[in-house]
Amino acid sequence: MEDARMESTEGFVKYQLGLPHMHHLIAVLCVVAVVYKLTILLAQRRAAKQSMELFPGPPSHWLFGHLKEFKQDGSDLKKIVKWGQQYPYAFPMWFGPLVCFLSIHHPDYVKTILASTEPKDNMAYTFVKPWIGDGLLVSEGQKWFRHRRLLTPGFHYEVLKPYVNLMSDSVKTMLDKWESYAKTNESFELFNHVSLMTLDSIMKCAFSYNSNCQTESGTNEYIKAVYELSNLINLRFRTFPYHNDLIFYLSPHGFRLRKACKVAHSHTGEVIRKRKEALKEENELDRVQGKRNVDFLDILLLARDENKQGMSDEDIQAEVDTFMFEGHDTTASAMSFILYSLACHPEYQKMCRDEVLQALDGKDTMEWEDLSKIPYTTMFIKESLRLYPPVPGMSRITTKTITFFDGRTLPAGSHIGTSVYSLHRNATVWENPEVFDPLRFLPENVSKRSPHAFVPFSAGPRNCIGQNFAMNELKVSTALTLKRYHLIEDPTQTPQIVPRLVLRSLNGLHIKIKPVDP
Repeated sequence: MEDARMESTEGFVKYQLGLPHMHHLIAVLCVVAVVYKLTILLAQRRAAKQSMELFPGPPSHWLFGHLKEFKQDGSDLKKIVKWGQQYPYAFPMWFGPLVCFLSIHHPDYVKTILASTEPKDNMAYTFVKPWIGDGLLVSEGQKWFRHRRLLTPGFHYEVLKPYVNLMSDSVKTMLDKWESYAKTNESFELFNHVSLMTLDSIMKCAFSYNSNCQTESGTNEYIKAVYELSNLINLRFRTFPYHNDLIFYLSPHGFRLRKACKVAHSHTGEVIRKRKEALKEENELDRVQGKRNVDFLDILLLARDENKQGMSDEDIQAEVDTFMFEGHDTTASAMSFILYSLACHPEYQKMCRDEVLQALDGKDTMEWEDLSKIPYTTMFIKESLRLYPPVPGMSRITTKTITFFDGRTLPAGSHIGTSVYSLHRNATVWENPEVFDPLRFLPENVSKRSPHAFVPFSAGPRNCIGQNFAMNELKVSTALTLKRYHLIEDPTQTPQIVPRLVLRSLNGLHIKIKPVDP
């Protein structure tokens, strides 16, 4: 018994004496791990700096980069335009100590990137993936090529044709709701109204789904989730510790993102579920065509490649999430700024209205044939898209060395951001770029410019597959609004424009309206 106690005491002493050695070993391993990680990060920073050596730019802080320059108060885009004037073609922008994008804003530079097959960058677009999955916006390589090919028939003009009447119905619902503002002459905020209208429209057109989202009382949960997701993804991009997945997902913002994703996915999941049930009953595409117009969702669910393979449930969900967002939020941004621009330019508004009234010839709805009868209004729409591009920036990552027209190069693995907002206000391309002038888009003026000077829907192989859908919706919405209301600027509410996933205003977009005399 005594021997056993002695052995036990001796063992305990040895154990206690061994603990400091163990603690010492753990401390050494921690130091080694930290040093190793720091070495990698320093190498990353050195590589990023070396890749940008040929491109001078505004001074940056060693830790925050240019992040402290951006106040999120509506002045940030103006600052980027100003830097573009100081540094022709391109300049580096640092987001924290490690991540650097070459910001480009000249057509010849933009052409080099957008005409290439370089993939979307692996950071900004990665942050969108928890929401819209690996859909057309973010996928690459063979998967992107296959999906683009399978979905292109969904945007054939025969499919787009019947959408015009559906778009008209959605716009008329919105304009009916505006009657109270026309009577009181009070200022009101556009963006939320237009978001509901474009959501209603994409649901009817692409998914043959009557959501009644414009007439329901209360705020639409899906639109609230889209706003939340846009803001959180933008915040994550600007907060460099959040670039780390673990840090972000453990944060309160990560929790909010997951919650908003759940709302968005539940909305799109319900649309898919209902259609799958309907297709089981209709069975064949012939029956679908006999019963109603084929829409984007039919094409998505029934698409087959040369090997008779369709898309997986995961891929279908990703494409529906992508098009639900892209098809309503980008057009909502574009349409809101078009209506705001009309209010700010009454002389152009009158010319557009005269043209619209002549084209509609007494009708209170827009039809397919009418879309080509409003050339001046179309030029006005394009000028608004120039000054207020719904997607203010795009980014790529290089897979090989890129050489620009002036001989400067960027190595593989570099991030490139196309500032569409700066490109569209580049004074070497656009005379008096801040002046609103629809005649810039007369055919003879367009022919003098590079096709890469105006890219509201991107360009090249990865241009927006839905751009004809979007332009049709913008024409229908503009024409029917002008037929019914005079739009009046509210000088007390100047928009504070900010880049999110789409272009927004921090304080909204406010106008007044009054009825057009019959």
